[in-house]
Amino acid sequence: MTTIITFIIVFGILVIVHEFGHFYFAKKAGVRVREFAIGMGPKLFQPRRNGTTYTVRVLPVGGYVRMAGRAEAEEETIRPGMTIVVVQQDGVVTRLNLSDQTELVGGRALTVNRVDLVDDMFVEGYWADDDQTLVKLPVDHEASVIEADGTEVLVAPRDTHFESAKLWQRALINFAGPMNNFILTVVLFMGLAFAMPGVTTTTLQDVAQNSPAATAGLKKGDTIEKINGVKMSSWQKMQTAIQALPKEKTTVTYERNGQSKTTTLTPKAVKNGGMLVGQIGVTPTTTKAFVPRVQYAFRATGQAMTQIFRAIQNLIQGFSLNKLGGPVAIYKNTEQVSSYGFLAIVSFTALLSVNLGMMNLLPIPGLDGGKLLLNAVEAVVRRPLPERVETAVTLAGVAFLFVLMIAVTGNDIIRYFFK
Repeated sequence: MTTIITFIIVFGILVIVHEFGHFYFAKKAGVRVREFAIGMGPKLFQPRRNGTTYTVRVLPVGGYVRMAGRAEAEEETIRPGMTIVVVQQDGVVTRLNLSDQTELVGGRALTVNRVDLVDDMFVEGYWADDDQTLVKLPVDHEASVIEADGTEVLVAPRDTHFESAKLWQRALINFAGPMNNFILTVVLFMGLAFAMPGVTTTTLQDVAQNSPAATAGLKKGDTIEKINGVKMSSWQKMQTAIQALPKEKTTVTYERNGQSKTTTLTPKAVKNGGMLVGQIGVTPTTTKAFVPRVQYAFRATGQAMTQIFRAIQNLIQGFSLNKLGGPVAIYKNTEQVSSYGFLAIVSFTALLSVNLGMMNLLPIPGLDGGKLLLNAVEAVVRRPLPERVETAVTLAGVAFLFVLMIAVTGNDIIRYFFK
């Protein structure tokens, strides 16, 4: 039960923070955010504030921000021949009900003949009690629609569409989700840095016997200054540098008793997450100072981004489902991390957050990176892409991601439960 609760909280935080990035900048750009959903499946409740309906749904995983745009055109949900219920105020329609789950006080049934809730903002049809007189009713810009499942959202006039925002605004909206994940990572690592007794430095605390470091003459108290001529400003940077050099002759510059010295060593190769990484057999000292704790948060985030970038490179060079993990893998890792305590969960969440941000920036249609790629193409050609082209590319990307997710989830189930 602890694992399930932890998984829901961790996954929920990541998704809400990511989607809030899209939400915030969409609002700032004047794009109508019709719904901010937490969870998936049937809704539990739906408060509405400042033009957005906030729904909490029954499955506590995932979530989404539903912006006004091409895919939200009301003509796709209100069709000729449908009978809907409308509520008017001073002759203008303020609510439209498509659901048989909700009754509107003061509502009147109308059989639809034509409807336009994007440009001309009207609904035309025949009253249920007068099927001879065709009426054309203006619809308010702030009118709401109660959809078939009972969710009530505002209509989506064209001026509120995502596509109506400026190119730079749309690009910022697309980037904001991953950006928020990176910010969350820094915040979590910051909290971790101040919760820990101290943060690491480049001064050595221990040197393992018979390790590459010991063989090269390194000792406790030495401060690593450079690796292959590159200055080491943090333990994280040093660790990243060493990990990238398995079985490679490496020059190490260090300080001992105020004197700078140089030695060479060869990091041993250790398998980690399907990749070979270098290790030299040393551990760092720690400090409780304020500034190093703040620096730790940014450096740990940078290190995590570097590791994920290398993992992506490794995946491209030799694709394997075992190098990917979906919700099942996250759940199993959560199960393991939960046993290590709260700080381990915080660190795990930070790593997942930066992972989510980096993966979402991949230039695959359907991901934020794919959308940014389309924004870049539009900037180059200096005109919006044809709707059919953008739709086809996006659908192809979504189909690819769906198939990939099914394959990854199936592989995770086999890996963790049947092997």
